[in-house]
Amino acid sequence: MYYSFTVPLPKVTGKISKQKIKDTTYVHYIIGRKYDKKKQHTVPERTPIGRLDATNPEMMYPNENFFKFFPNTPIPEAQKEPSRSPCLNVGTNIVIEKIVMEYELKSLLVKHFGDRTGLLLDFLSYLIITGKNTTQHYPGYAFNHALATEDARVLSDSTLSKFLSEVTAEQIQGFLDDWNLNRDHRSRIYVSYDSTNKNCQAGDLEMVEFGKAKVDLGTPVFGVGCAFDKTNKVPLFYERYPGSVNDVSQLEYFVKKMSHYKYRHVGFILDRGYFSKANIQYMDGQHFHFIMMVKGCKPLVSSIIDEYRGTFETCRDKSVRSHQLYCITTKRKLYPEDTKDRYFHLFYNVRKMADERCELEKEVADMQALLTKAVGQKFVLLPEHKKYFDIHMNKDGILLFVQEKKDVVQKELEQCGYFCIVTSESMKAQDAYFLYKGRDASEKLFCADKTFLGSKSMRVHSDASVETKLFIEFLALIVRNRLYNLLKDEMSRLGTKHNFMTVPSAIDKLEQIKMQRIGGEVYQQSYALTRHQKMILKAVGISPDEVKERIAQISSELAKVDAKIASQKPPQETAPEPIELTEEIIDATP
Repeated sequence: MYYSFTVPLPKVTGKISKQKIKDTTYVHYIIGRKYDKKKQHTVPERTPIGRLDATNPEMMYPNENFFKFFPNTPIPEAQKEPSRSPCLNVGTNIVIEKIVMEYELKSLLVKHFGDRTGLLLDFLSYLIITGKNTTQHYPGYAFNHALATEDARVLSDSTLSKFLSEVTAEQIQGFLDDWNLNRDHRSRIYVSYDSTNKNCQAGDLEMVEFGKAKVDLGTPVFGVGCAFDKTNKVPLFYERYPGSVNDVSQLEYFVKKMSHYKYRHVGFILDRGYFSKANIQYMDGQHFHFIMMVKGCKPLVSSIIDEYRGTFETCRDKSVRSHQLYCITTKRKLYPEDTKDRYFHLFYNVRKMADERCELEKEVADMQALLTKAVGQKFVLLPEHKKYFDIHMNKDGILLFVQEKKDVVQKELEQCGYFCIVTSESMKAQDAYFLYKGRDASEKLFCADKTFLGSKSMRVHSDASVETKLFIEFLALIVRNRLYNLLKDEMSRLGTKHNFMTVPSAIDKLEQIKMQRIGGEVYQQSYALTRHQKMILKAVGISPDEVKERIAQISSELAKVDAKIASQKPPQETAPEPIELTEEIIDATP
């Protein structure tokens, strides 16, 4: 690699040679001579030390070898800080660009955000690749990655923060309206709704209030809900609401928002946390269907398990073989006042049964060991102690002895391995399972550890900045969700599971696709694609040739930017006089 600065051409008699190849003159240092028997004379042994400056034959661009032979050569002190790294990561950016084009996101963003679209896309990529949402770390990312910003400029964190505060609610809502306008409003879609909350220490945000935080940092929070089209596996929209409003209460307003976007034939896929009589009645009143997980310990589900235990767990006609499940469907009412029959889909999984039994056995054994050790002492009882044990204490609170409630433990052991999904309309049990399981994607993406793309805290101090960050995180979720489903579909097609086909691992592999500046001028692909990288790119629909073409395009674009910047540079100072370097000449005797 050649350095971007020039040094005087060394004046060493008999030690410097030049070789012109096409339009470039390379400078070599003669390190010795050896006798060539065929030619019957000595020939020099050379090593390249740089290339000649085309504008000044007395100056040259050195490489690393130059300073091995001329370590005392003065280096220009005032060097302009490089605008970008000589080695850029491009693999993940090419994949993100492909998905953005597939969804026509760029055209929608240009419509509402104009020339700031490039910055939006770059911050979107930053969120996906790094999993961070702090603006302070963005310049470091931008320095090492291909960018969509005009002239591939590495903008400062203060510029990015200013941009976040300048985006208007009208721009965001305009995009969401257009994004949902392109969805299918005629056929039935099932929408997965989930919510989380975010911590924020800024006291001047209107919606920040103390509430029941899922990740309690002792700070105020606000709530965020997100809707996913589980038919097309696409995030539809999101909403923000005050921190003191619980998720169950917010569902009613979310349903109204679905009507705003003109969705009529909608079914909701809800987590067990939304199970309430009020929510069920409201959705019935709006003629919306639902799919909901119900805990196995609920008395109603427990009675269904007792009724059907032993009737379907080994029946091959009732198996979902791809997931090693057995299932059966029955009709019940959800609560005594319910006016409709609901469809209860009961599932049994042997592996789930073994895991849950082991966990329960360990839990009971640990509790018994703790209680036995506490005999003869004062002991504070917890609800789970009373659930599994008969506790005998004297009037002073001294623990005398304990007895296991064997019938309770046996009952729970019998419930292991079962779970139940309730639907408001008739469907096959396996269809209900696949629809509900589809929400795992949104669960993992939207609230991994109950955070939004790893950003459980917002780290901003204005309502406008919060809204913009949430919007960009939503855009990132659209792209990341698409990548998740493409990788999952490719594994299903191959019929095998690969650890590198998960989103985090795929990003790690893609980040190893680099383009490096060669000769201090153009960028070229560093090395050929690996087998794993080819498989990941194939899942997205990108061939190795397309990667080469895109890298060539990026290199050409960066070359134009560099030429544009060079044309705007002020006149350089007069080059220093060539330095006479005295070096010992190696004996040339063969």
